[in-house]
Amino acid sequence: MNNDESVGDLGAVLGHQLFRALGDPTRVRLLDLLAERCRACSVSELAECLDVDLSVVSRHLALLRAAGVLRATKTGRTVLYQIQFDPLAETLRGIADALERARDDFNGGSSCTPPADTEKEGTP
Repeated sequence: MNNDESVGDLGAVLGHQLFRALGDPTRVRLLDLLAERCRACSVSELAECLDVDLSVVSRHLALLRAAGVLRATKTGRTVLYQIQFDPLAETLRGIADALERARDDFNGGSSCTPPADTEKEGTP
């Protein structure tokens, strides 16, 4: 695999939506709460554990769902949220694999040479 393929491979798995979803402390805490409870929970159950308004919790859950981190199931008038463990683990494993391939390509050095027309630093 050459360097361009490694970057493309890494770029393909580093989705901004997942990192945006996991980049907020409240959303991480929501995942932690869901994992601790080992079951699907409603917005109101989760909001009781946080110092955040119910509507804010709902928006955080919607963003996590849109990123593929959570699954929502409607039962009557209640929506229950649960972590999608397998797809999330697969995505994170894919990121780790792509990083390892990129590292191996970098350490191999065979395809990490600058193009021939690039001027050396300090040369006018």
